[in-house]
Amino acid sequence: MITGHTRLLAVLGDPVRHSLSPVMHNAAFAEVGLDACYVALPAPETGLGEILAALWQMEFLGLNITIPHKQTVMAHLTGISPEATAIGAVNTLYRGESGWCGTNTDGLGFIQPLEDWRGTRAVVLGYGGAARAVVWGLQRLGCGEIHGFTRNSQKLTQKLTPVAAGVQVHLWSDLATYLPETQLLVNTTPVGMAPEVTASPLSVEQLKLLPPGAWVYDLIYTPRRTKLLQMAEPLGYCTQDGLAMLVGQGAAAWDYWFPHPAPVAVMTRSLEQYFQS
Repeated sequence: MITGHTRLLAVLGDPVRHSLSPVMHNAAFAEVGLDACYVALPAPETGLGEILAALWQMEFLGLNITIPHKQTVMAHLTGISPEATAIGAVNTLYRGESGWCGTNTDGLGFIQPLEDWRGTRAVVLGYGGAARAVVWGLQRLGCGEIHGFTRNSQKLTQKLTPVAAGVQVHLWSDLATYLPETQLLVNTTPVGMAPEVTASPLSVEQLKLLPPGAWVYDLIYTPRRTKLLQMAEPLGYCTQDGLAMLVGQGAAAWDYWFPHPAPVAVMTRSLEQYFQS
């Protein structure tokens, strides 16, 4: 029951109606008996500072930040964590003494389903805030080589700073040269996200260049089985959708909002039930 004492949290983005964060967080609140409510708030690129100021005055407890604000939000914060500084993007806000402080839990969420990748080669498709978090995570996992691909290598280099030191940047047209020795392929682009569910960042012919046993990891979770994953599975590759990352980053955000850990199993189950309904 929402009362006059209910603590408010939200995810800000544009678009944001597709977000499943309200589903898992509200299920978690109900499980642990928290008087809190999590909503999705559309936030256009113009006026972000005013929106954040208003939510601060309205005593929102915490916020998640998604496309297109993960970089621009940093200019409106009174404090930024070392992780967010290294990644160059923020996805979680929490209340500081005099204003919003920011951190990034995407990298922690990304590595949740992964184990030991020391000495391996990883290819990252895309150059946005999600790619920064993925690179940070891959570096923590000890990947031997990290290759980023975009249609504009200069833009990718700029956007990945300062984690770009360990990334080799290439144009999209050079993918075929690197895929045959790639053990982990990560799609951080929105290609294949609903409603464009028939789209894929790679063709079947390109996927076939990956070696046997390679992993194909798509950060998209709507739909769970993207066109990319649907093509990869019959080829014998291990596949991972974005659901584990969504839950992982959400659970990590709880550490900044609440004094007790998130009920990860409940959050995961709520999303699985959502997809089954």
